[in-house]
Amino acid sequence: MIYVTCDLCGKQIQPGSDHSYVVKIEVFPLHDPAELTEADLDEDHLEAVSQMLREVDDPSECDSPEPAEKKFRYDLCCDCKAKFVRDPLGREPAPTLDFSEN
Repeated sequence: MIYVTCDLCGKQIQPGSDHSYVVKIEVFPLHDPAELTEADLDEDHLEAVSQMLREVDDPSECDSPEPAEKKFRYDLCCDCKAKFVRDPLGREPAPTLDFSEN
């Protein structure tokens, strides 16, 4: 049997009996870095290629860049799905507590 829990509240979701939802989020750059422009074609990239080759020879200097695209997948129960749809970016302020003045 497959057990699924809500990724937001931790409630166990029963397959087939409870309504469950999947939220998929994809993050990617607005500008496509692979897109060529006229400026790219006019530039002489010989020095940049030479630098890349030197970095490959010395891996200690090479930093692994973060991937340009990232995907997320979350399982949500019915209640958390309603909360997520109402405020997907989590901008709703947290409720404030009112304490008595003792």
